[in-house]
Amino acid sequence: MTFKELTFDDLNITPHELYEQMGYHDNIPDEATLSEIQRIVSDIKSFLKPRFCFFVTRFLLTESSLKTSESESVGLFKIGKIIARQLKGSEAFACFVCTAGMEFEDYQRQLMLAGDMVRVFIADALGSLIAEKCCDQMELSLQESVNKLGWKHTNRFSPGYCGWHVSEQQTLFSLFSDKRGKQSAEGYTNPCEVQLTDSSLMIPIKSVSGIIGLGKDVRHLDYTCGLCDFKQCYKRRRNPNKAKNN
Repeated sequence: MTFKELTFDDLNITPHELYEQMGYHDNIPDEATLSEIQRIVSDIKSFLKPRFCFFVTRFLLTESSLKTSESESVGLFKIGKIIARQLKGSEAFACFVCTAGMEFEDYQRQLMLAGDMVRVFIADALGSLIAEKCCDQMELSLQESVNKLGWKHTNRFSPGYCGWHVSEQQTLFSLFSDKRGKQSAEGYTNPCEVQLTDSSLMIPIKSVSGIIGLGKDVRHLDYTCGLCDFKQCYKRRRNPNKAKNN
């Protein structure tokens, strides 16, 4: 299993990306908000430890599921037809977990206790961006690891999106226990020190997990929002015109 710990600077977050995540789109926040953003970024640079891990394995892809073998009657993952179509042509699959880390989670909790809702809002937007940019770095590392095979990779897909039920997060995390996952006192498997609650919520909250298809004939596509009816998807929010047109 591949594991890597990053720094804030490794994520290459631009000011515009943060403004967009906060809802400003092409506008720039006022001076007071910009000052708060600078304070928060300065704070987290001293402790932030975003990290990712992934491993590559083989599954059999059907029209709506991933199976471990032909004899398996029910798929290991019931990913649905939307994701299955995007994974078409995959010769192997990467299971991954990325997170902003408990250090950031603790920082957010301190801001909540202080009751500074402006800083809470900024930190929440920044945390989502940190997790997403950590995923981008994971994809770069994954691609580098399969270049020698002449493989490419698909988009990343997570339980809870595009018809893949969030409860299958439990199955996904269980696969990491056979690799280099740790067991907490509560019995959860903790890849990258990310825990799962009984309701499949990840802790730290600013974390992402999922599956990526690998192979010579796979494609990395724009997120096709027109195929999915999940209105709260962050990709839909960041690409409103694309979602409308598709």
